[in-house]
Amino acid sequence: ATTRPPRNNEKNGYDYFFLSDEEFDKKIENDEFVEWAWVHGYRYATLKKVVDNALKNNNVLIFDLDVQGADSMKSAYPREAVLIFLLPPTREELRKRLMQRKTDSPEIIAQRLKNAELEIKKITEYNYLVINDDLENCIQSVDSIITAELCRPQRILPVDGWQ
Repeated sequence: ATTRPPRNNEKNGYDYFFLSDEEFDKKIENDEFVEWAWVHGYRYATLKKVVDNALKNNNVLIFDLDVQGADSMKSAYPREAVLIFLLPPTREELRKRLMQRKTDSPEIIAQRLKNAELEIKKITEYNYLVINDDLENCIQSVDSIITAELCRPQRILPVDGWQ
């Protein structure tokens, strides 16, 4: 969920739940978020009901979280959460990608780069690191991580017929 306006091609309920400030405040009051944070002038959050419903149905969830959100997710779901740090190959490549989006001012881009330098210091707290230098390779790496995690014994025990 977020209070920022949708970007091109983003759909409410698919990419994010786009909420007004009042709606967001109400959800905070009702303790409906796993985590929430201010990010570059807007609020972002993860809805508890989305996570709980998906986990109940044995679905794999992928969230785009900052390090603060990842910490909160790991605290709320210590057994289920697997943290993957996606990192562009260089700082310059991140700057280039942010500029190509054409959605942020130079000041916001500078702040994002500064935040990235702080967040990268937390890499060792993650379960995996994927260098996002090529989209197809990045997708394949994340898919491999998901496949491996789903095969962990603690995720599939007990095995029917072997109790």
